[in-house]
Amino acid sequence: MTKQQKSYNLIIGVAALLAIILLIAVIGYFVSKPKPLVIQGEAEASEYRVSGKVPGRIEELYVKEGSMVHKGDTVVFIDSPEVRAKLAQANAAKDAAIAQKNKAMNGATREQISGAYELWQQALVQEDVMKKSFDRVQRLFDQKVIAAQKYDETKAKYDAAVAQANAAKSQYDAAVNGARAEDKAAAEALVDKANGAMMEVEAYLGELYLTAPSDGIISATFPKVGELVGTGSPIMTITDLSDIWFTFNIREDYLHGMKQGDKIHVMIPALDGRECTATVTYIAVRESYATWKATKETGMYDAKTFEVRAVPDETIEGIRPGMTTIIKEK
Repeated sequence: MTKQQKSYNLIIGVAALLAIILLIAVIGYFVSKPKPLVIQGEAEASEYRVSGKVPGRIEELYVKEGSMVHKGDTVVFIDSPEVRAKLAQANAAKDAAIAQKNKAMNGATREQISGAYELWQQALVQEDVMKKSFDRVQRLFDQKVIAAQKYDETKAKYDAAVAQANAAKSQYDAAVNGARAEDKAAAEALVDKANGAMMEVEAYLGELYLTAPSDGIISATFPKVGELVGTGSPIMTITDLSDIWFTFNIREDYLHGMKQGDKIHVMIPALDGRECTATVTYIAVRESYATWKATKETGMYDAKTFEVRAVPDETIEGIRPGMTTIIKEK
């Protein structure tokens, strides 16, 4: 082997060695290079519970899970025999109160007034007869003809006849004048009370048909038709898809000065990786101790986790609560 060939082989060997070293360095760089941080969250939406004030039995569900509803749509009917019974009682109480009021306002009937007048006239006649008898007895007593006992008996009968005539006159006046102002006011108060009871029962009747409190989708129904529900028991959940936001749990050393009003870029894998921008609206530390991360072993500090919420800047078709969302680096 010539000297020239030896030099050539040496150069090739050195070049090959350098190439191997370079390849190992490149591989080591990419292997040891830290992977990009993935901050994952999920989409959430406002939820409304449909529940009633009246206990009863589910008579009919007008919607199913997945149905779209608008605010004010009737979604369920609750049958309550107890409310219907209270309505009958309230109607009867109102009728009685109105009759009592009419009686107080109209006063006595013509027949009652006529009867009271006749009793009064009868008492006046009796009084006149007893007065004449008393006058005769008075003259005889003055003449010492009759005993004092006879005089006292006649005077007592005359006084009783006068009192009876006055009482009959009072009864006649009461029949003519009608009920007292206090009685009329009490009768009107009874009617107002009955009307209040009717309004209460009608309000309960309105609670038998429950309506949607917001536009949205029926995300869950709890009881089935025929089942009993109590006061305030949730019957179904409506999710408002127009009120969507993203929630992320981020350790404080990854916040990098994030604050409310900042814009973030979000990717949604379930929508074929669609990306959108969102505005940070809420940042607060999570209350659970389980979100702490001890790092003092490496000479650092205990890191807490913060909840970050961001609202998308545009409407996202097809987004649903629970979908994974990922913050993308700018």
